[in-house]
Amino acid sequence: MLRSLVFALAATVAATVSAHADPVRFAVTDIEGLEALQQEFGGFQEALEAETGLDIELIAVSSRTAAVEALNAGQVELVLTGPAEYVVMKELSDPRIVVAWQRPDYFAQVAVLANGPIRTIEDLKGKKIAFGSVGSTSQHLGPAQALADQGIVYGEDYEPVIISRNVAAEALIRGDIAAMGLNFGHLNAIREAFPDQAFAVVARGRDLPNDILVARKDIPEETFETIRDAFLENGNALMGAVLQGEDNQKFKGGTFLTDIQDSEYDYVRSMYRTIGVDTFTAFVE
Repeated sequence: MLRSLVFALAATVAATVSAHADPVRFAVTDIEGLEALQQEFGGFQEALEAETGLDIELIAVSSRTAAVEALNAGQVELVLTGPAEYVVMKELSDPRIVVAWQRPDYFAQVAVLANGPIRTIEDLKGKKIAFGSVGSTSQHLGPAQALADQGIVYGEDYEPVIISRNVAAEALIRGDIAAMGLNFGHLNAIREAFPDQAFAVVARGRDLPNDILVARKDIPEETFETIRDAFLENGNALMGAVLQGEDNQKFKGGTFLTDIQDSEYDYVRSMYRTIGVDTFTAFVE
């Protein structure tokens, strides 16, 4: 009898160890290189391990497409991504939503020179408007939607051009473009970079859907629930660890949202349609 109990206990321990032996691999779509990923999320990795008892491994991916391929190939379990990327990822990998990462003051806007010729949104008709990274939620899709919401049609009422932020700011100052689309944080950075210039906002969008942590669709249910419960029960501790990263300051003042539905990203789908993209099976390049 005693011998049977010993064998049963040993089998239970072995099964437990086996269940937790494989690491849970975590990737972020907008950070390239393992060193940068460790700098931003090393503290979070340790905190999530402490809260879940799981072995969390950081995995660098070279692009959002590489993240999808890693999900489909079973090479990562968790991916943190932006709202525009999530919409395409949903079509290509059908991941499960774990939790949304709120970013306070996360909205798109269209900025002009305060002392320039553009004083109303109607003044933008027939002009060039610069957008940042192509397909970006807050630098391309969001500002285009903010204009569309006020009746200014993408590609018809104005000419959209894709230019990186600081270059676009210089072009705006020279008068090569009439306006630039960007988010609230980016405009603050532009104001710091060009202190001798004054900028004004002629269009502002609604708050954007949040960044989102998704899990591979076939992740073990126990692992999924353990991770989700950690965010639900110990969100403040995990957010404190996230904020150890410099770029992660964009999440400062935010929280984790666990009651999130895919339909909350329909606004992003409408943004894609605004720039002429009606299907979401490929990233906009």
